[in-house]
Amino acid sequence: MPPRARLHTAARPPVRSLADDIRGRTDEELSRLVLGRPDLARPAPADLTSLAARASTRASVQRCIETLDRAHLQVLEAVVVAPDRAGPPEVAGLLGTDRDVSPLLDRLWELALVWHGPDGLQVVRTVPEVLGPYPGGLGPSTREITGVPGPGPEELRSLVDSAPEAATSILERLTWGPPVGVLSPQGPGAAGARWLLAHGLLAPVPPAPHPMRVPRFDSSTPAPGEGPGVRVVLPREVGLVLRGGGVHRETRLDPPDQQRREVGYAAADAAAGGQVSDLLALVEEVANRWGPEPPRVLRTGGLAVRDLRHLAVALDLETDRAAWLVEVMFCAGLVADDGEIVPVWAPTRSFDEWLGQDAGTRWARVATAWFASTRAAHLVGARPAATPTPANALGPDVHWPPIRAIRAEVLGELARLDPGEASTTASVVERLQWRRPLRNAALLEVAATAALHEAEWLGATGRGALSSAGRALASGADAPALSRLMSGHLPSPVDHVLIQADLTAIAPGPLEGSLAALMRLSAEVESRGGATVHRFTQSSVRRALDIGWTADELVDSLRRSSRTGLPQPVEYLVRDVARRHGQTRIGGATAYIRSDDEAVLESMVADRALAALQLRRIATSVLISPADPLVLIELLRDSGYAPVQERPDGTVVVSATRQRRAAARRPAAPPTVTPVDATFTASLVHGLRAAEESADFRRSQEDPDRPRLEPTDPTVTLAALRDAAADRHGVWIGHADMDGRTERILFYPDRVESGRAYGTVKGEAHERGFSIHRITGVAQA
Repeated sequence: MPPRARLHTAARPPVRSLADDIRGRTDEELSRLVLGRPDLARPAPADLTSLAARASTRASVQRCIETLDRAHLQVLEAVVVAPDRAGPPEVAGLLGTDRDVSPLLDRLWELALVWHGPDGLQVVRTVPEVLGPYPGGLGPSTREITGVPGPGPEELRSLVDSAPEAATSILERLTWGPPVGVLSPQGPGAAGARWLLAHGLLAPVPPAPHPMRVPRFDSSTPAPGEGPGVRVVLPREVGLVLRGGGVHRETRLDPPDQQRREVGYAAADAAAGGQVSDLLALVEEVANRWGPEPPRVLRTGGLAVRDLRHLAVALDLETDRAAWLVEVMFCAGLVADDGEIVPVWAPTRSFDEWLGQDAGTRWARVATAWFASTRAAHLVGARPAATPTPANALGPDVHWPPIRAIRAEVLGELARLDPGEASTTASVVERLQWRRPLRNAALLEVAATAALHEAEWLGATGRGALSSAGRALASGADAPALSRLMSGHLPSPVDHVLIQADLTAIAPGPLEGSLAALMRLSAEVESRGGATVHRFTQSSVRRALDIGWTADELVDSLRRSSRTGLPQPVEYLVRDVARRHGQTRIGGATAYIRSDDEAVLESMVADRALAALQLRRIATSVLISPADPLVLIELLRDSGYAPVQERPDGTVVVSATRQRRAAARRPAAPPTVTPVDATFTASLVHGLRAAEESADFRRSQEDPDRPRLEPTDPTVTLAALRDAAADRHGVWIGHADMDGRTERILFYPDRVESGRAYGTVKGEAHERGFSIHRITGVAQA
């Protein structure tokens, strides 16, 4: 589509309605309207009249206004409160600026929120409903309150200057809104309020159907029988005078300046690569822990707080980062509910496929899943309004669709900086609040801060600046492109460690597959970072021996993997654990324990912690127990012994760890709806033009006094009836009675509410009501 041309709002010819305005637009202008408000194309309208009716519905107008930034919103509020025949100069005056606001008005016209009537700029009828009863904090005009115009600005200024002190204090409280209050008839501020009412600076209003919280003008309690007080409102003209002619306390037509901090392009990519390396290692660690010992799925769904805390401690992470880690794994399809009778959270079969891919491809899958996800990990531990308990990780309460748009906007703000530049959280949040001023500011700040933290954990940013892959992610690049961009910044896998005499081993980078498996089996991770520190312990060495390694095999493997040789303390630890490993044998007659060391058996019998096993000696080297052999092994290991299980022939049972796998989650079906893009919009506009030309031809053949009524969309019917009620003119309607007979009626609607239109029919004096669903067509009278 060619670049947008200036529309010169003030120079466009006036029309009598929004429908006429839309009919008079060019194909390019109609395309821009549909692209700016894609909900108008779903489903495709029948003609331009239907498009105009849909553009004026409350739901569509609200959706459009929620996308406006503060500049366009303030301009729209100025148009709403502007007097008749308002144009760009008058709107600029209400905003208190000497800037040309025509480009902002052009955009509002382009979105069909304003149109050009004979009396100047007009807003779509539902815009004031969406903005609320007091746009910009100003009350209704004097004409709307009393039916007659009020005094001019000079006279009002003179009245305000001459107001007594009690009246002035009331005006000061109402100046910047809300413009309504409650007057206590006998309170200390009553005299000032009566003066304001007498001079037209305040006006009484009937109680609102949905009362809002309004200030009282005094702190006194109404006397018995006095009543709750009189509700009064500050007229719009008076409010503008008190505000010095401006609508807003502060006009902000430009986004706040973004604070910048130089990080360096290469430094950002290097830091991001390190974060990605840690992320991939953490994902593997979660799967390795949850494979043999998967946590249970809560009855209400999700992961128990205890299990999440245990995982965070095991990974040496903060709880919020551990929650984000399992959430992003779930979104990427790497863990899932296995669907068993007793369900657990287990790695999926696709995790094994993911594990066999290169690091860049693995990261791309995780990154795209995070960017497109509607799950907000920062809500874990929060207490949703509708539930009495905090939200659990992997549970349903973490689903929050707005987070997806917030992530995209956060990365978009960082993408506006030069490569290698970072900003501050406060600056990003301030700019997001300017771009979406109707959002809840507190929720937006929390969500945006969480998105920045998650982007750093993910590797989309490095030291606060977008990485090259993160910039591509923000622009919507596909997974192969992300993989190529990230692969060049990931540290290369290393095939060695540095084993120290203090029983630690330093991995100077990510370990290649077999070595990573060896270290994960025989040592515990003590700290992570650019260099991971592993520590050898008795339990970690015994873990390797339990699956069938011998002391010589483990020592030889560690010696080959270490660039510093194998220090004696590590070899002594391995051989000492191996010497005691299997010294005690457990079998399953009921279960028996045999050992050549009688002292060991005597200590077991005397150990009070093992009393529940009911150990009994049947020979100098044999004990028996009614407990299961596996239970014996577990309890004896907990008490510091190192038993192994044996078969009836005396050979050692190598206990292979069972890895649970959940069925891979079926990926969501790709959307079948055609996106509202330039190609789709051009085709839609072409069809609307053809339908409009056909309707024009039919209208030219009709009797102007009795136009033919064709079936219309209910949205068109409602819009036509509301317009007729507001403009006080009649419409022809087709109405189907209970027997299915249709009659033509010249109807003058007064109001449309609750699915019915009320008004009078030509030739009748009493009011009638017609159900909207029985109206078959509408035409202008």
